[in-house]
Parts: sequence; C-alpha cells; structure tokens
Amino acid sequence: MFDIGWTELLVIGVVALIVIGPKDLPEMFRTLGRFTAKVRSMARDFQRAMEAAADDTGVKDVAKDLNSIASPRSLGLDAVKDAATKFEKWDPLKTAKPAAAKPPVTAVGPKPPAPAAAAAVLPGPATQALIDAQAERRAALAAAPVEPPAPAAPASDAAAPAPTRTPEA
Repeated sequence: MFDIGWTELLVIGVVALIVIGPKDLPEMFRTLGRFTAKVRSMARDFQRAMEAAADDTGVKDVAKDLNSIASPRSLGLDAVKDAATKFEKWDPLKTAKPAAAKPPVTAVGPKPPAPAAAAAVLPGPATQALIDAQAERRAALAAAPVEPPAPAAPASDAAAPAPTRTPEA
C-alpha cells in the first residue's frame, strides 16, 4: 500500500533511534503495535458490518445469480471448448478410410451411365440433348488442330481524322 522497502524501514529505524533514543524506543514500538491492532480490528468490524448489510439486502443472491448466468457452462461455451479440443486432437490420417478406386475421368466422350441407385434422377430429354451437344463440341475441339491466329492488318482508315466542314462566307 505505502510501498516501503527494507532500506526505507532501516532509515526510519535509525532516525527513530536517534530522535527518540534507545531508552524510549521499545515503549514507542509497543504503542505503535497496539495502535495498529486497534486499526485492524476496526477495519475488520467495518468489513463484517458491510457483509452483513449486503446479506440482508440480498446482494449475495443477486451476485450468485449473475455468476451462474454468465458462467461458461450456461452460455454453452464449455461445449465449444470441448469441440475445439477434440478438433485439435483429431488426426485425419488415423481416421481416414481408404477411398474406393474410381475410374479415371475422361475429358472427351459421352457421360458414363448412371448407377442403378441414381436411376430415378436421370436428366430429361432436353438436358440430355444439351449434354450430348457439349460432349460433341469437346470432341471436335480436341480433334481439331490448333492454328495460330493471323496477324491483324493495320487499320489506316481508322486513324485518319474525319474531314471538317468550313463555313461558307
């Protein structure tokens, strides 16, 4: 509270020894100890009186209710913390199941037939025609050789200024 260190206490003791003298110094420390005990007793009584008044008005009940409402458990934060802990401990390599071997996907060609389980979700005739047309375009693009574009001809007419009319006098 007062932030007094050992060196300050030593200086105060030497000054008290010189000012009060060695004969009266023990009596002064005894009186100081009694005064300190009295002050502590009064502070303790005051604190107890304040706690009793708070108990009578129900402040402790309100504080307990607020603490229970604001607790992490009531806010659901404990579940979030548990989930975060489980996620941190999760190792995807240990729990991963080997994937079934899938056939390679080809960029060209019609779509492979749907499995029997998905037979109920077949595309309609218009959608199937669109899928077939896209597949034909992809096949034609894959088969056609790629030619570099021809260099563009300089446009001399576009750079010429437009003729202006002069007013006739």
